[in-house]
Amino acid sequence: MPAAPPALTLDADIIEAAANAAAWPFEEARKLVARLEKSGKTEILFETGYGPSGLPHIGTFGEVARTSMVRHAFRVLTRDAVPTRLIAFSDDMDGLRKVPDNVPNREMLAAHLNQPLTRVPDPFGTHDSFGAHNNAELRRFLDAFGFAYEFRSATECYRSGVFDATLLRVLERYDAVMEIMLPSLRAERSASYSPFLPLHPVTGHVMQVPIDEVKAQSGTIVWRDPATGERYETPVTGGHAKLQWKPDWAMRWVALGVDYEMAGKDLIDSVKLSAKIARALGGEPPEGFNYELFLDEKGQKISKSKGNGLTIDAWLTYGTPESLALFMYNKPREAKRLFFDVIPRHVDEYIGFLDRYAGQDAKLRLGNPVWHLHAGNPPEPERVEGASLTFAMLLNLAAVANTEDPAVLWGFIRRYAPRTGPETHPGLDRLVKHALKYFSDFVRPAKTYRAPTPEERAALEDLAETLTEHAGSTDPEALQAAVYEVGRRHFPDTSGKAKSPDGRPGVSQAWFTSLYNVLFGEARGPRFGSFVALYGVDETRGLIAAALSGALVAEHAAFAAGKAAPVA
Repeated sequence: MPAAPPALTLDADIIEAAANAAAWPFEEARKLVARLEKSGKTEILFETGYGPSGLPHIGTFGEVARTSMVRHAFRVLTRDAVPTRLIAFSDDMDGLRKVPDNVPNREMLAAHLNQPLTRVPDPFGTHDSFGAHNNAELRRFLDAFGFAYEFRSATECYRSGVFDATLLRVLERYDAVMEIMLPSLRAERSASYSPFLPLHPVTGHVMQVPIDEVKAQSGTIVWRDPATGERYETPVTGGHAKLQWKPDWAMRWVALGVDYEMAGKDLIDSVKLSAKIARALGGEPPEGFNYELFLDEKGQKISKSKGNGLTIDAWLTYGTPESLALFMYNKPREAKRLFFDVIPRHVDEYIGFLDRYAGQDAKLRLGNPVWHLHAGNPPEPERVEGASLTFAMLLNLAAVANTEDPAVLWGFIRRYAPRTGPETHPGLDRLVKHALKYFSDFVRPAKTYRAPTPEERAALEDLAETLTEHAGSTDPEALQAAVYEVGRRHFPDTSGKAKSPDGRPGVSQAWFTSLYNVLFGEARGPRFGSFVALYGVDETRGLIAAALSGALVAEHAAFAAGKAAPVA
């Protein structure tokens, strides 16, 4: 877990372009440059928060990834002259309020409700506590991704005294904090509300009880056990009490000196309240922005306790880490569906952005997501015969080959590019495996083949005949031209909008839609000439013959009925 990122090597053209770069991480970083000028601080502290009441979800990763992008942009703007730190903070002293839906041994957890998460036994049986298990899961993924951060535990900070001075300040300014919080609460809640939550000296529970007396001089609070009526006097320091989460957030900002923290749009009001409390404590709330929430396939907010939406591991089963980072980078202020069907598009968008990067000037590079995903140092793209194979292409290759075997796909790839293999193109090998898994679980079950119409049949027969003139060819441009000519004969564009460079009428999109529907069983597909170059001319002619004979429809019907389908 590196606490600090490596030193930057900055080109003069990048420094110049960064001054006016429009990408959102630079917009955020400029807030910090202005803050630095006002505060006179010698470093900038970034923070992300995690509530370990459930397993880490993909939104937690997104917050760290986005914050890291802002951190890098700030380092570029300041020419890496100002030290920065990123704290990944876990609120693991919170009481367990409900049992998550997506964990084992739920009955055992139910017996430990209201205990701090770091005192609740681990239902997975691998760590000292449920909080420790979930903290380890968070660190495991952040470490795998190479983030530079420092992990902080609320339990450790409270118990070690890191927060003591600021907690005593909260006690001294108790009335001011209450004046901020009470108007935001319902009448019933405000009657018993206190910013302090004492830990019960007998049960260990995090107690939500009224405070009978505030003793600022002794640094204690007095309260009663609602079940027994027994009176207790508890220090607010040393981990004997904690704060409700909004005052806690503000206290943490002040105690640690946090300069930047982003939060979900659902926390806008909470950010405002915590900012007021921070000021009441004599501190300055951090800069930041509110990102939109992720939604599941039903359009509902994803929740770590419900376990809806995609997990980190689920995304990485079907897509690359870079595609996940791209999803986080794109339009953070817009709500986005976070489900399996977004993975292929982001895998291929990443490939496209990486392909274009080398030919861009400094201004365009700073607007290219891969610059931000890789902290200004994107890798060289893996190319096959001068081009990058896309996820969509591999999915369609798997579909027409009806295979889940990587060796089969590599057979096609090697014929197209004989010097290519898993050992020379490890990134492509990973992509092949992702594509095969995605095809097996999502594409094949959703395919809907149909028989060609008489018009489509004539065009497909013409295409099969035309391809005989290109036997053995792996030239995607020549093959695309042949596909285009057949389409011009049978499906000319009559709107006048799609014209060829030579002025002749173009081809209707209906021709390509027909190819995808009849040959792939899908609504969309790859550039067809490139597909033929990879799959093979003879194999494509065989695929057309299977479609014309009705074999493709029959094979998929057999698969849908639970019978093994023969290879097309």
